[in-house]
This record gives sequence, structure tokens and C-alpha cells, in this order.
Amino acid sequence: MLILDKIDTPCDSIRIAVDIGGTFTDVALIAPDGVVATYKLLSTPADYAEAVIDGVNALMQRENVPSESVEQVLHGCTVATNAILEQKGAKTALITTRGFRDILELRRTRVPRLYEPLYQKPPSLVPRRLRFEVAERMDANGHVVTPLDPDDLQRTIQRIRSADVEAVAVCLLFSYVTPVHERRVKEIFAEICPDKPVSISYDVLPKWKEHERSSTTIADAYIRPLVSGHLDSLKTRFAGQGVNKRIAVIKSNGGEMTLEAAAKAPIQLTLSGPTGGVVGAKQIARLAGVDHLVTLDMGGTSTDVSTVVDGRESFTTSFEIEFGLPIQIPMIDIRTMGAGGGSLAWIDKGGMLRVGPESAGAAPGPACYNQGGTQATVTDANLVLGRINPENFLGGQMALDTEAAEAAISKVAAEIDKSVEETALGIIQIANNNMIGALRSVLTERGLDPRDFTLLAFGGAGPVHISDLMPLANISSGIVPNHPGQFSAFGFTMTDARIDVERTTPMTSKAFRRDHANDVMADLVRESTAALSEQDYTGTIEIHRSLEMRYFGQNHELEVPIDFERFEDETIASIWQSFHEAHQARYNFDIPRETIELISIKVTAISAAERLALPELAETTVEPEPIATRSVVFDDGAHDSKVYDRAQLLSGHRLQGPAVIEEPASVTIIRPGLNVRVDKYGNMLLGEIADAPAS
Repeated sequence: MLILDKIDTPCDSIRIAVDIGGTFTDVALIAPDGVVATYKLLSTPADYAEAVIDGVNALMQRENVPSESVEQVLHGCTVATNAILEQKGAKTALITTRGFRDILELRRTRVPRLYEPLYQKPPSLVPRRLRFEVAERMDANGHVVTPLDPDDLQRTIQRIRSADVEAVAVCLLFSYVTPVHERRVKEIFAEICPDKPVSISYDVLPKWKEHERSSTTIADAYIRPLVSGHLDSLKTRFAGQGVNKRIAVIKSNGGEMTLEAAAKAPIQLTLSGPTGGVVGAKQIARLAGVDHLVTLDMGGTSTDVSTVVDGRESFTTSFEIEFGLPIQIPMIDIRTMGAGGGSLAWIDKGGMLRVGPESAGAAPGPACYNQGGTQATVTDANLVLGRINPENFLGGQMALDTEAAEAAISKVAAEIDKSVEETALGIIQIANNNMIGALRSVLTERGLDPRDFTLLAFGGAGPVHISDLMPLANISSGIVPNHPGQFSAFGFTMTDARIDVERTTPMTSKAFRRDHANDVMADLVRESTAALSEQDYTGTIEIHRSLEMRYFGQNHELEVPIDFERFEDETIASIWQSFHEAHQARYNFDIPRETIELISIKVTAISAAERLALPELAETTVEPEPIATRSVVFDDGAHDSKVYDRAQLLSGHRLQGPAVIEEPASVTIIRPGLNVRVDKYGNMLLGEIADAPAS
């Protein structure tokens, strides 16, 4: 990929991607020949759509791209996540089976803080007074025990109407087996209150475990009005700019969906933004010939980490936005922590220096932004240590105030009796250790050896910290991709349309109902392909199937892929063996004679997007020329470090730290002795991978 100031020749089939972060909004534009242009601006928390439109317009004008040339806009949305985290969603009611009103209080028996006797679980998104019971009951096999009482339901709806709620969630007992009662509730509610959006659990999460299913369905209803409003605003504003072709939103599973589909399933956007970086990482892994990557996306507010193993991202359906608030939708397995450039430095009651998780955000931002912030942040510390050029932040669009940064850090330094430089270095070291904890959570805690992985760092702040993190994490190779500050947005341009569906279908290896399993799997294939067709994804569709299984009596399932279309005698025998092997690989033991439970059948339908070829850089064998030299403070003290302009680096260029490599939306810091090589696509390879022969 090339970093260009201009795409000189207007052309059709331009893709634009936008990633909204807590501090910055990133925009990437990619032409059919693979040429990429990027733009970064501060986010607008009061109205996120404002920064989206402003960023897209600014980039299109800079690159001389007419609106009619834009084939697609891809949008990573943080509105859903923020609404839940900040408890700023819609006033929501819950309709459930009589006797199950308190499932949200019962939750699970796990206690997250064993040594905090006064710990209280976070409040539910729906208070008890807004939970309503109706007379109905299904059994575990989907048979009606108590018919739905329409009169009782009508009275319940009137009570909900009087409560002036904005959205309704419906979660009835065993509806994941037979949804007839849930669907009837939705129909009657639409007749009486057509203006109230209704989310039913069968559409959101047709899966067993009442607490998780209820929580996920409630979250979907809770964010539905807000997300719909945001998406409607985007569509209207883009249309006003003449951009009215396909506008898509990135899902938590790394796929894309239309605005209309997203408005009907807003819970699918819970981890929309961070997924782009993982999707882009798969491409980088392929280009660099790397089997295992661990990704680190450090922005202004948070850091997201994930893995790409054997060229594939890791998925999960077990996620909690906060403890006690599970969101069980298919998503790329990303761990998020409050460690970003805007993370605040503070002194705890014991007199110890702490960093994060609270962030200065986009407003007021770090002290050096000169926008009202007065507290010291990680960005302020990096600036004081010489790691950031105050005159080249955002390519010179925004000047940083070094004196303001020093003043903010001096307040912290005075409390711990340290110099400004010592305190700034301490802030960086603590932030690094926080991120090491996140990296361990996706590596060593899962039995993965960090020595087998390459660290891919992006986000505006990721490249600043990569060379510090590599030895701390016991990772010998690193990669800084092109456009690291907008890498997640770039990853959006490589997303496929993806539909994940599943259905709880409990049976055992000793009582396997083959015909029923075949019927369920066929239904899921039809449902997923129909969903893609409804969104006008009409290309070739790939179907992937998997099963969630466990040993009888276990509480957690393992997902096992299958490569057949129907359950037959031979294939049925193979799935039990596959589970034993998967259990051995994950937990280092198996129980060959134990009964196995099949819990759920899962189907993924993928409509692959066109993959664009990426341009290659010119080759050279000469050493790169630095543009300046400045003092940079590392753990062992200050070093005179050569400064390079990344736009001038060519394929084959090699350099050694201490060094600083600047670009418009980020800066890469290279510690003393660390080697760097630029590959033919412009990616910077660090450490062992840089020393390996170029392919």
C-alpha cells in the first residue's frame, strides 16, 4: 500500500471505510488498483455521525473523488457499545414467562471479586418494575404446557404502554425450541403499539441458558432506537452528499451488513469497530508469510488485542460487556482494556502511580492538545520523552503543547517525589505492563506460546509502544503495517458479508436423532443464505458448519467444525472422534468412552468480497536517509535517535534503532539495537522477521 496525498485520476468503484473511536475517527479510501488514502480527525461524541461525514467529505475533496465514484461505504460503529457501557440506551421493558421475572437478578453463581465482601452486581438494563410476566409455558421439547393467554397479554401490553417505554424485549421459556408464543406476542404488540420496537429472543439468540438469552435480547432492544437513529442519520447525510450506493456496517463477527439489516439486529454491532483490524491482520499475515499473529490496536481510549492462528481469526460467543451483562452473539474474540494514548495517570490511596482505565477521550483530551485537559496522559508522557514530534501530530494538522504536557506530568511527579522525566517514563512503563496483561490473556492463558507469534501493532499509539512490548511479551518479531493509525478502517474494506446462525438442539451420542439434526442444519442453511439474499449479496456463497459439544455433565462447550452437509452413519461416528481430539488439544485430556452431548448446530454463510491487489513499492539496496535527529528517552536513558519519514522508505530499506519513523497518523519508536526491514508492500518488519531473508 502506498500513502498518497492525491489519487490523481478519478475512477469508479471507490471504497470508503470509517472507524469511529473514542478519541479519533479514521477514514480510509481504497481505489480499484489498491492505492489507499487516509484521513484522521477528532471524534464528535455528541453526534458521531458528524465526524463521519466531515472526515469522508474532507478525504474525498483532498483526493478529488466525485461522489458518484463511491461504490461502497463501510462503517465501524461504536454507538451500541457506548450506549450499554454508559447506560444511555432506551427505556426498555421485558416480557417473560410467569415466574421468571427475576432471572436478571439470579444470574450466575460466579463472584468476580472474592475479596470484596460489599461487591454488588451491576444493575440490569431493565429495572424490576419494567419486567412483566405473561401466562404461557413451553416444555424443553417445544410442546405447549400452558397456552398463551391473549387477554392476559393484552392487559400486559396496556401496562407497558402506560409505563411509556421506548423498546420491548421478549424472552419466553424454551422459545429457542418453538418460537410460536414469542412471535404471537410480537404480532399483537405491533397491532396495539406499532411505534414500539420489539426484540424477541428467537430472532436475537435462539440458544439455551435463560440468563444469557434474556440479557442479550434486552441489550438488543435497549440499543435499538439509538442505533436506528444513528444509522438513519448517516443514510440521510450521505444521500445529501450524493453518496447513495451501498452503505454497510461492520458486524462483531467481522462481516458486513446493510444499514437496513443492522437496524433490525443492532446487537450484532456490539464490537463493530475493533474487528476491522483483525480482518486486516489476516491479509498482512498472508502477505508476510506469518502463520500466527497477535494484534494490538492501541488508540486514544483503549487497547484491543486478538489473535490470528494459522491464518484464521479467533471467534467466541461468550462475551460480557460488563460482569453480569453477557452478550452472546458470534464475534471475533477481542479483549479490550482501558489503555490508550488518552489514559490518565493518577496516584492511588497507597501513593502508587496508576495509569487508566479512565481516559481523557476526545474532549478535553490530553493536556498537550490544549483543549482544556489538565491531567497527565500516556500521550503527554510520550511527548515529554521525545517519542512524539509536537510539530508533526496528525501530519502537522494539530500542534501539540510540550509545556502543557510537562506541567500536567509535574503535578503527578510532585506527589511521588520524582522528576518529570522519571514520572513520564514510569507512566509509559505502567501502560506497557497493562497491555502485557491483555496480551497474556489471549496467549498464555489459552495455552499459546508467545514465542510462536508475531506482534502486529496498529492504532495511532500501537507503533509507539511496539518495541517496548516485544521483549516484555517474549515476542521476537513485530510488524507495523501501512496506515497503522487507520488500519481498522482499512481492514473494513476487506470484509465479507457474513451471517452466523445457530440453534440449540440437545441430544447425545447414545441417542442421536439423525433426521432431526439434518432438518435443523438444512433450516439454518436456508435461513443464512436467505438473509444474504435479502441484503442483495448475490455472489457465490460459502457455507461452513460446526457443532457445539461437551462431555455429559460439563458446563462449557467446544465448537468443532464439520465438513459434510448431512449426518450419515459414517459422518456421525466422525464427529464424536473429532470432539475427543479437540478436547485433547484444548485441555490436554479426553475421555474416549464418555457420553458426548451435542448442544447446538451452527451455520455460517459467507459472500466473499472482491480482494484488491495491493501495490508494491520500488526496491532498493541503499540505506535510507534520515530527515533529522532528536533525543528520545528509553528505559536505559536518552539516546540520539535518527528520524525517518516513512513515506520515503522503499522495499528493502533496513535500519537499526534507536530510531523514530514518522508518518501522518502515527509514529514508530525503535529501541536501541532492534532491526527493521521494509517489505515490498511497505510493511515494517521488526526483530527476527526483519533479519530473515526477504521473500
